[in-house]
Amino acid sequence: MNKTLIAAGLLLALLAGIAISLFFGRDTNRNTFVTVTGDAETKVRPDTAEITFSVVTQSSQALTAQQDNAKRSEAVKQAIEAATAGVSIEVKTSNYSLDPERDYSGRMPRIVGYEVKNSITVRVGSLENIGGIIDAATKARANSVEGIRFVVGEASPSQGDALALATKKAMAKAESIATAVNGRVVRIVETREHGIALPEPRRDWEYRASANTMADIARNAVTPIQPGDVPVRSDVVLVVEIATNR
Repeated sequence: MNKTLIAAGLLLALLAGIAISLFFGRDTNRNTFVTVTGDAETKVRPDTAEITFSVVTQSSQALTAQQDNAKRSEAVKQAIEAATAGVSIEVKTSNYSLDPERDYSGRMPRIVGYEVKNSITVRVGSLENIGGIIDAATKARANSVEGIRFVVGEASPSQGDALALATKKAMAKAESIATAVNGRVVRIVETREHGIALPEPRRDWEYRASANTMADIARNAVTPIQPGDVPVRSDVVLVVEIATNR
């Protein structure tokens, strides 16, 4: 019995000694995790343009309007591709509609014809080709140029410039917080970023082409298009670890 009590007492003393050793030997540093944000906006030259054309056809029969529109739309597409030979472009249909035209002069409205509208958007990475694309499309009987939008591609170095500036701002905030609590930034635990080219105000105009207009285009030089700078914005979220002495 006495041996058992002695053994138990020795075990308790040993555990107490270990606990005291751990208490006085542990590091007094405490690490804090802080989330900071940074944002930056710069204006840069765009490297990509999106041009939207529309082909509109009308007929007393829906099928005739559709077939005529399909032929003219294909001609516009081929003309654009010929004008941009050797240049990377993307041509897609951005809108398509078939609507009846009604006569409201009588007691009851009656359908007197049909209108088909096919909108084609061209995305091109060579801004020097914009005027040529517009001229080629209108010569091929595109009825209207609905707008041009200038953007900055995802791979543009300008995206990286805005991102770097936003990161510096976020790190400056982290350093300020660390200094305020008498600590230092140990490491960056997590980074989240998002860079976007803000949409430029759309440059829209309605361009209904007539036979005389087509002749003028054929005689004149390429339509001049001068893009302006567009804003590029980056937002960065950093989770940093700050070591402090307490």
